[in-house]
Amino acid sequence: MVKDWRIIAYEKKYALSTVSFWRESKEVAIGQKEIHNMTEHIYFLNHMLTKQFRVDLVVLDETPIGMIAYNESEINQLYVHIAYQGLGIGGALLEHAKTHSCGRLRLYTFEVNKKAQQFYEGKGFKKIAFNSDNEEGLPAIEYEWVRCLSRLFS
Repeated sequence: MVKDWRIIAYEKKYALSTVSFWRESKEVAIGQKEIHNMTEHIYFLNHMLTKQFRVDLVVLDETPIGMIAYNESEINQLYVHIAYQGLGIGGALLEHAKTHSCGRLRLYTFEVNKKAQQFYEGKGFKKIAFNSDNEEGLPAIEYEWVRCLSRLFS
C-alpha cells in the first residue's frame, strides 16, 4: 500500500502530468475518449477550473496521482490515477473537500461509471437528480452529501 503521498495545492508545473492521468482515468471510467485535446484540457485546468474552484493534488514523490476541484458546496472533478485506485486516495480527497465544505456538497458522476457511484454512495452521498446536460452527452447522476448534525454534537 502506498503511504508516502500527500495533498498539496495545485501548481501549474503539474499541469501536464495531472491532465494526463485525469484523461486516462476518465476514459477508463466512462469508456469514451476525452472530447478535448491535451492543449485545451490544460488550458481548462489552468485558466478556468482554477478560477472557479480550489484544485488540490495528491502527489507521490512529486508526481500527481490524484486531483480534486471543489469549493464549499460542490465537487467539480475528482480523479485518481488508475494505477493508484483502491488505495484510499479518492477517499482522502473526498474527506479533504468535506472538511472545507459548508456541510453540504454536490457532485455529478456519469451513469455508466458504476465504480464512482459505489464509491460516493459508500461515502454518504445520496442520489438527488438525473440529467444529461454535459459535454459528453451521457446520462449523469447528481449526488449530495450533508454533514450529519448528530455527529456534530457527539
